[in-house]
Amino acid sequence: MMTRVLVLMQIVAGAAAQAPQADSGAALSQAKVYVVDAASVRKSTNGSESANVLRGLLTSGESVAVHESTQPVGAEPVALHPIQHSELIVVREGEVMFDHDGKSEKAGPGDVIYVALGTVHRVRNVGSVPAKYVVVAIGGDTKK
Repeated sequence: MMTRVLVLMQIVAGAAAQAPQADSGAALSQAKVYVVDAASVRKSTNGSESANVLRGLLTSGESVAVHESTQPVGAEPVALHPIQHSELIVVREGEVMFDHDGKSEKAGPGDVIYVALGTVHRVRNVGSVPAKYVVVAIGGDTKK
């Protein structure tokens, strides 16, 4: 599973570069492994955690940001919210419900969720173990 996540990150990052870990905003022009365990972790009031893995610009011009999120069992879900970029979410562990456009879809380990620009959505843990997923945000407001 981790191999698939790393491969996806390398493809999307278009060969990420000697840029510093996390929020550098630097050009991503050379291949590099970004270690999730080395990323800074942000804790939310509902017990969820988010590790910012990388942020930068692809050589093709798109901005990209990657983070890994962990939601504990029974965590209060975040409110439905719109995004001003596109996202690919790769579920690593557990089961999540992807609420969007008035419907809900379940995703488990290895599944990929696509969130289109402007989609009002949320991801919530519906399983019996902590849910872990990697978010790859592309374009739009990821330059911030």
